[in-house]
Amino acid sequence: MELVRVLVVDDHPLVRQGIIKFLGLEDAFKVVGEAGTGAEAMKLIPSTNPDVILLDINLPDITGIEVCKRIKAQYPHCKVIALTVYDDEAHVLESIKAGVTGYLPKDVNPDTFIEAIKYAAGGESYIHPTVAGKLMDDYGRLSSKLEMNEKHSNPLTPREIEVLSLAAKGCTNKNIANELFISEKTVKNHITNIFKKIKVKDRTEAVVYALKNNII
Repeated sequence: MELVRVLVVDDHPLVRQGIIKFLGLEDAFKVVGEAGTGAEAMKLIPSTNPDVILLDINLPDITGIEVCKRIKAQYPHCKVIALTVYDDEAHVLESIKAGVTGYLPKDVNPDTFIEAIKYAAGGESYIHPTVAGKLMDDYGRLSSKLEMNEKHSNPLTPREIEVLSLAAKGCTNKNIANELFISEKTVKNHITNIFKKIKVKDRTEAVVYALKNNII
């Protein structure tokens, strides 16, 4: 299996080195570079060609959100995971709009951290359960800020609703598969179908749509 190439961007050297050493213990990853500022990160991307960029939102020169926008504009194949101390609505929303594939608090447990990077490398979004819970609590306000389909009919099958309900709780594809006694591939197919049916691009928008329209 080809290694997932990771670029670590954080303005704290101790945090960067901690992440790099931790990822070095995993056979699935190869850290291809590190940066302490947004400008450094943008310069490194062409030469390091990362699959996943672990991006601190609070950088000293350019905000991580702005860096993410630039990354997605210039290197759309790169997946960005926001790794941050912020879990408030404003930061989450802005990060999602900027194009992050994942959003993780810095106190995330190691297993979830690894899982989120693998999900991002595979093109799947991952929002930490605590952040997903906050979005669910605030869905009324979120619905007015996220562009989504306003259709109120329910196009989803009962099984798709089960999958989406578990995703709303922050469950990963693996968790959903175990809960419903189906394969991860089947879960992935359901998620893809859900996105197409309700015309959203990621799990967060799907959850907000479903809550707004009383589907879950």
